Amino acid sequence: LIKAPSTIVPRLGQLAGLPRRLQSTQPELTAEKPEAEPEDIAVIEERLLKHPDHFQVHNLFTVRDLFNARVHYGHKEGSLDDRMRPYLFGSRLGHLIFDLDKTASHLRDALNFAAHIAFRDGIILFFNRNALNAHLVERKAQEAGEFSHTRFWRGGIFTNANVQFEAVTRLPDLCIFLNTQNNVMSQHTAVRDAAKMAIPTIGVVDSNCNPNLITYPVPGNDDSPAAIELYCNLFKEAILRGKRERRRLLGLPPLDEAQPRRSRRNK
Repeated sequence: LIKAPSTIVPRLGQLAGLPRRLQSTQPELTAEKPEAEPEDIAVIEERLLKHPDHFQVHNLFTVRDLFNARVHYGHKEGSLDDRMRPYLFGSRLGHLIFDLDKTASHLRDALNFAAHIAFRDGIILFFNRNALNAHLVERKAQEAGEFSHTRFWRGGIFTNANVQFEAVTRLPDLCIFLNTQNNVMSQHTAVRDAAKMAIPTIGVVDSNCNPNLITYPVPGNDDSPAAIELYCNLFKEAILRGKRERRRLLGLPPLDEAQPRRSRRNK
């Protein structure tokens, strides 16, 4: 028998003691990290609610813009509703004047609320009973991708919708009243109906109006076309900001603002 050289044995022992990664000629496979799951939209909505002004609506206008649009003009002193006294600055030549600093604060709160409703894909309904501004309100609501009603409001549409339409009807998530009066003496019927159905409301309340049933009252002129156009442009932009942010977070294509109206299914 031929005896193996003694030098071979320690070499084999050294080879056996080498780490496995040095013995193997195949490349080692590294484990891939799992991709982070997208954040739930409900969690995002709750986080945005804690931000005082996530949609930056405070920079949409200044007090000078309100002044130039004649928002500070109220009605004559004899038509004053006592519930509007806290929002007044004074009177001039028999006409009441609104405090625009208070109007700006209330308007920013209303714009922020409208943007949050749009971000949550809510239905927004614009109201106006002044025939002079009816076409303007309808056009601006259409440009924002929402709805409007500028004619006589039949009572019970909110409170008795299932019977009137003979089907289960989804009510709006927000009502925006560009004026809250049917005429000089009576309040818009939809204000009362929305309050009964717990639908939040934003309303421009002039010096002769009752702000108690409005969730977000905005004291100011509700007659002049310049003031109504300013309100419409501000609410339109706030709504579009909310919709753009929702589509961005959901990874959807950018909002096509060239199309005035789109189906609720495609939102």
